Amino acid sequence: MKALQQTEKLSLEEMDRQYVWHHISPYREEGATMIVEKGEGSWITDQNGNRYLDGMSGLWCVNVGYGREELAEAAAEQIKKIAYTPMTNSHEPAIELAAKVNSMLNDDYVMFYSNSGSDANEVAFKIARQYHQQNGDPNRYKVISRYRAYHGSSMGALSATGQALRKYKYEPLSSGFLHVSPPDNYRKPDNVTVEEYNLQKAREIEETINYEQKESIAAVIMEPLITGGGVIMPHEVYAQEVERICERHGVLLIIDEVICGFGRTGKAFGHQQFNIKPDIITMAKGLTSAYLPLSITAVRKDIYEAFKGTEDNQHFRHVNTFGGNPAACAVALKNIEIMERESLFERSEQLGAKLLQGLKELENHPNVGNVRGLGLLAGIEIVEDKETKEPAPNDRVAKLIASCKAKGLIIGRNGDTVAGQNNILTLSPPLSSTDEDIDFILQVLNEVFAENK
Repeated sequence: MKALQQTEKLSLEEMDRQYVWHHISPYREEGATMIVEKGEGSWITDQNGNRYLDGMSGLWCVNVGYGREELAEAAAEQIKKIAYTPMTNSHEPAIELAAKVNSMLNDDYVMFYSNSGSDANEVAFKIARQYHQQNGDPNRYKVISRYRAYHGSSMGALSATGQALRKYKYEPLSSGFLHVSPPDNYRKPDNVTVEEYNLQKAREIEETINYEQKESIAAVIMEPLITGGGVIMPHEVYAQEVERICERHGVLLIIDEVICGFGRTGKAFGHQQFNIKPDIITMAKGLTSAYLPLSITAVRKDIYEAFKGTEDNQHFRHVNTFGGNPAACAVALKNIEIMERESLFERSEQLGAKLLQGLKELENHPNVGNVRGLGLLAGIEIVEDKETKEPAPNDRVAKLIASCKAKGLIIGRNGDTVAGQNNILTLSPPLSSTDEDIDFILQVLNEVFAENK
């Protein structure tokens, strides 16, 4: 009772400091955390009435924007019918959503439901290992990923992640995860073309398969483009060559669409930009526009068939209490309906081109080394010296972010990834953003960079 009385005397800010452990944030005794009260469209408002354009869609996820009453109503109506049933059973929204996502993938997949991108990738790793076991290749257990890539924070997904700072002090992690370098076109050698460089980077995967004994490799996992690790964009020949390499060596190709999926790059899924057909696809975030937690691991039908045997332990022995929640599935269906009705995938492509064109003008700034993007996903690489491409230090990058926020714009960065390489500003505004929203983003960034030369 005494503790309750003390709590009632505290302000929200004081209670926040005392009781809430914030994600990926340094410990601090003092200082206010922004307490978000409401949102509408691309804008959020804090409890003090300050409005900000959310140039990151939360964490790359609020694709249809804030304040969509249709999504709240879809959740409420479903909860009134049935709020919960485990996916050992089934329910109408899960069935309809699986069929809808399959049609968007233009192939034949079966959907396994979970809660988050980390969950979805954990499921993918387990499926890949068990598939090979049951397909007569019991030694295939290793997974190849890329340095700088992020695939989640749970132990297996973190093992696949190629960001040393995310893993530091939590190791040793799960065994069997290998890493190769990504196709960082901004830092490629001068004596090769972009296509040649990307083919070289793809073939590093094949070299690793051979060095590790190909019969031990279960899968390759990659995002269509590395997002949180710095918006590192490959040439299309890279993904196509990786697909050929996987096929040649009997390795499953897992594409992590957690950020790139549901219109972020200008198509329904990012891998569709490169005309490849993955074996397994993971997705979350934009699936519900983050209105409720939900993720999917989409598994090609012929892989799923390897689990249909009747012998003991041949089925996939994985369960997720809240995965495929009826309300979350209902929200996802309505979310996709909104995206299609408002042509948000196409809108992402159009607005993304406008955003990138405007951002490219920043390359005249002495500390902007490179601007890159695809759809409504962009990165601005900040350097100390444009000739040497030396990454800018933390204080320079942090100052730019703070200056944007002071002017009403929230942007992100590739924070806590690889020591000395956390120098990329990131943008990922809602797909429902207006032309005026994009104009505001460009206006603020131009002002901030002009003030910070």
